[in-house]
Amino acid sequence: MDKFTTLEGVAAPLKIINVDTDMIIPKQYLKTIKRTGLGKGLFSEQRYKDDGSENPDFVLNQPAYRNTKVLVAGDNFGCGSSREHAPWALLDFGIRCVISTSFGDIFYNNCFKNGILPIRVSQEDLDKLFDDAERGANATLTIDLPNQEIRGPDGGKVKFEIDPFRKHCLINGLDDIGLTMEKKSSIDTYEEKLKRERAWA
Repeated sequence: MDKFTTLEGVAAPLKIINVDTDMIIPKQYLKTIKRTGLGKGLFSEQRYKDDGSENPDFVLNQPAYRNTKVLVAGDNFGCGSSREHAPWALLDFGIRCVISTSFGDIFYNNCFKNGILPIRVSQEDLDKLFDDAERGANATLTIDLPNQEIRGPDGGKVKFEIDPFRKHCLINGLDDIGLTMEKKSSIDTYEEKLKRERAWA
């Protein structure tokens, strides 16, 4: 998993509440267990028309937001089913951070396991960040995880809270496998001990 320390880029405003995981990645993309290639399906029912052409009105199709790394979204982002394909699709598109007032619990947890930082902020702070995001390529946000702050283009700052363990994992690029591998020497020592003590097994 890639480390997350400081992220700087244009933020896309998605002023929709209750964005569920079906909207993030529709069911037809769930046949794969690969984490790559899902970016094309991200918000596909909003990004594309019935004939397959792009919907120019959808935010991620607008020139300023095609390479966005940060998504500023409405309340209750990621609600609905537990599909892990949702953070996979966001990550494959290039989005490493989602900011909202609240998240679906399973989606929130899956983000951390896949190297995406979900940030909870107050409605007042979200409104400020929407204002910044709506300026498109003329404004960038800086997400500073070590200092737990979002810096706007005009010098404004928004502080955010994060569980210390999850912060440690993101900064060090540790998913569940990485966490296990941190204990490799202890595991190896234990297995060697078992071999000696249970040679008969």
